Amino acid sequence: MLNEPTIEKLRALRLAVMADAWVEQNKEAKVSSLTFDERFGLLVDAEYLARDNRRLNRLLKDAQLRIPGACVEDVEASAERGLDKALVRQLAGCGWVAEHLNVLLSGPTGVGKSYVACALGQAACRRGHRVIYRRVPRLLDEIALARAEGSYARMLGRFAKAEILVLDDWGLGTLREAQRHDLLEVIEDRYGRASTVVTSQLPIPKWHEWIADPTLADAILDRLVNNAYKLDLKGHSRRKVKTKNDN
Repeated sequence: MLNEPTIEKLRALRLAVMADAWVEQNKEAKVSSLTFDERFGLLVDAEYLARDNRRLNRLLKDAQLRIPGACVEDVEASAERGLDKALVRQLAGCGWVAEHLNVLLSGPTGVGKSYVACALGQAACRRGHRVIYRRVPRLLDEIALARAEGSYARMLGRFAKAEILVLDDWGLGTLREAQRHDLLEVIEDRYGRASTVVTSQLPIPKWHEWIADPTLADAILDRLVNNAYKLDLKGHSRRKVKTKNDN
């Protein structure tokens, strides 16, 4: 086969999808009616799409979203939920990421805060942004372990490099002194450089009380709240609705 050396060169150049697409083209009689530019365009499209899908899969794997299938197009926006449709569309465009703004989602348990946060994270991954998801209790445990193992600075650096850090379940439990300082370090590293998404059952005005140390609370919330979109979700628990519909 005269094309075999070229196919081998494409594979050597890590253009395997393009090579496979060329092989498939040669099997289809109707492709012969296409111009060279049209055929070449199809080959490039195949390789580009494959690489784009691999990049997205890698970003989603690294993000470790709690709800990996969450999709911003499926977010139900309504006045009853406290979600403005225009704002959801705006956030889906991820312009806030480029501006290093935050998104704060508060509301009672079960109203879909984590879903919306993960949907925004997935939308950001689709646009090529690096995302990391953590529940706050798990994050604080990881940081404490890193400090004990001598990798504290490296772990903080990893969280600082993420373009979006999703902090789920903010406000659960009671913070210890070291944990307050750890939160400040995480938020300080990101202030003005990256975006943070927070979900919490506590209303934002009660976050200061949860942090408990007035000085640290002022420092953390000044960096987190003042440059943020604030969404207060409302309504009944969607988990109960889902269970009822499933029965």
